[in-house]
Amino acid sequence: MPLTPRKRKAARDERLATPDYVVLGMIGLGIRSGYDIKETVESSIRFFWTISRAQIYPSLKRLEAAKLVAGRSEPQGKRPRRDFEITAAGEAALRQWLSNEEAMPFELRDVGMLKLFFADSMDRSDARALLAAVARRSEERLYELGAVEETARAVAAEGNEFPLLTLHMGIAFHRAMLESCHEFDRLHYAPAVAAPRS
Repeated sequence: MPLTPRKRKAARDERLATPDYVVLGMIGLGIRSGYDIKETVESSIRFFWTISRAQIYPSLKRLEAAKLVAGRSEPQGKRPRRDFEITAAGEAALRQWLSNEEAMPFELRDVGMLKLFFADSMDRSDARALLAAVARRSEERLYELGAVEETARAVAAEGNEFPLLTLHMGIAFHRAMLESCHEFDRLHYAPAVAAPRS
């Protein structure tokens, strides 16, 4: 029995994985080429989700074959380049994925937190140095996130407001990490109060 158009669309969309939707979403934001997608990922969502160049180009092929994006050759000098635009079907597929009531597991893989978990195995000074390194990393991440805030505000002014929200979530996360490290250091490594002289 032949598939109805709706069932064909559902079967086609089921083959898409999260990296495909990342690529589709980036094209929906107006990012045109595979190279530009990778650059945009590096300056935006890589702080909570990343995809490699090896995932981007196969995703572009799958999306184009499914007619969710339309590509055209736009060579730059001697370098081949292919630019993409999201199609109406691609916009519908992206909206469907965004509104899909699937589970959204939170996965945090952080070597710094993992090492802190086991830091009681170290001597106190080494454990404190590890704590300081984790705090320093969050300070550096706050600097990096702050550096892209102006760009996120410009994107929000153009009508795409949620990238700025996710940026603020990342800032809040690293501020909380930093504050937790400083509070732990204050409580566990504060210098002992000298006994009053009699």
